[in-house]
Amino acid sequence: MRRSSPKKSYEFARLVACAIALLGVGLGPPHLRARTTGNDPLPSWTDDATKRMIFGFVQSVTNATGQEFVPVASRIAVFDNDGTLWCEQPMYVEVVFSFARVEKLVAAHPELRNREPYRMVVDRDTQALVARGDKGIGEVVAATHSGMTAIQFDSIAGSWLASAWHPRFNRHYTDLAYQPMLELLAYLRANGFRTFVVSGGGADFMRVYAPGLYGLQPDQVIGTTGKLAFELRDGKAELRKLPDVDPLDDGPGKPVGIHQYIGQQPILAFGNSDGDLQMLQYADEGGKTGSGPHPRLMLLLHHDDAVREYAYDRNSKVGHLDKALDAARQRGWIVVSMKVDWKTVFKSP
Repeated sequence: MRRSSPKKSYEFARLVACAIALLGVGLGPPHLRARTTGNDPLPSWTDDATKRMIFGFVQSVTNATGQEFVPVASRIAVFDNDGTLWCEQPMYVEVVFSFARVEKLVAAHPELRNREPYRMVVDRDTQALVARGDKGIGEVVAATHSGMTAIQFDSIAGSWLASAWHPRFNRHYTDLAYQPMLELLAYLRANGFRTFVVSGGGADFMRVYAPGLYGLQPDQVIGTTGKLAFELRDGKAELRKLPDVDPLDDGPGKPVGIHQYIGQQPILAFGNSDGDLQMLQYADEGGKTGSGPHPRLMLLLHHDDAVREYAYDRNSKVGHLDKALDAARQRGWIVVSMKVDWKTVFKSP
């Protein structure tokens, strides 16, 4: 079966009550009923059990008179980026950017042509890149994200995003954010949640587009960070990007980053790959208050729509989804089907 069984903390009776509330029967505060019926905040989501689970969870934690009420300060929601908020196939967007940067750097400095990692990219030596694993990609990213000021990098990345096109959809990469996820981010914020991106991707790269695309401020973006050096040049203070990287690795690195940058366990986590497994496990533990554990909601996006986007999971090198999919079904996390649960995929042009 595609869909996992409801988590034990979500008793069948409460799910029925939430469903009735969504149909307009007078359960829950009036402002919540209006928000989830008359003016649907998630119009791109199919009206099915997944959508009702999301509404029911938000309704539960925001009902000040209910037993599962969560104070605003504890309403933390974390999202993976690549493959969760925007398209990650056929290659992570930041890697595409890095490869494009290599070609520009080599054109400007031909002496780099036969130096690694530039040679691998220029020659499209995928075998050599694969042999180096994550280290090889890391070398490319480090080489193309350094040697400039932080402000210069923002300008370079912004210009590339404004001109680069996806090879299949012939649209800017920023046009390939998922409309249902943009709606979910806005819906959560309207209900007092603080929303964060937690990604193995570069924090500086994501901060270029996250405010305009996701409505997230730079301090709500957690990711791999490059080392910086403070310099005074001609009396002007600058931060210069260095080739050394402090990685926020996928997997165990995500809960560490959440603790370091947020300092609280999230009550909602949304991912799409094995790299998000530990983040969802961490959120599954739930926050603690004097009255007991908070309700929590874990979601995993399954890319199963080859027509409107891509279909991939266990055998994919990009967005590999295997252990996390098994864990979702074992632990009762919500597996969101792109094909079934979403009316539309990409944001409107």
